[in-house]
Amino acid sequence: MSWVKSCFLPVALVCIALASCSIFAKEQPAPVYDVRSAVVVSAQKIPPAILAGVGDRVNAAINATVRTDVYPRVVLTIRILFVEKGQGFDKSRNVAKVSVDAASVDDGSVVAVSAFEVTSFSSSPTAADEILAEDIAARIRSAFSLSAGRA
Repeated sequence: MSWVKSCFLPVALVCIALASCSIFAKEQPAPVYDVRSAVVVSAQKIPPAILAGVGDRVNAAINATVRTDVYPRVVLTIRILFVEKGQGFDKSRNVAKVSVDAASVDDGSVVAVSAFEVTSFSSSPTAADEILAEDIAARIRSAFSLSAGRA
């Protein structure tokens, strides 16, 4: 038992020292791209209001974004993989799974890939598609550093 007590203090000090080193580590900044256009596609039967809403909002954000520095030019292919509406106890939760590919304008190679799931809540079934489209577009604007434009 005394051996455990005698080893505890040095081990605790080493752990604290290692933890403090990670506090000062800087994260690498995410790459920034000059997004030129976006297209929204879907393999399943997705409501047209979601497809058009995402496309309009993302393209408006692309047009509103002004880049002062030169960045690699890309085009976005936004794939809405599936949408589930009316989830949960009160049928207000809507979920969409989205994949975004950024392809280089110069040679067509894919330079960035992002996949995410969006959950939105709406008590109105008629507004659910628009709210889900806005939430998807907001995630894409955030991921690609786009300004919020008017759709």
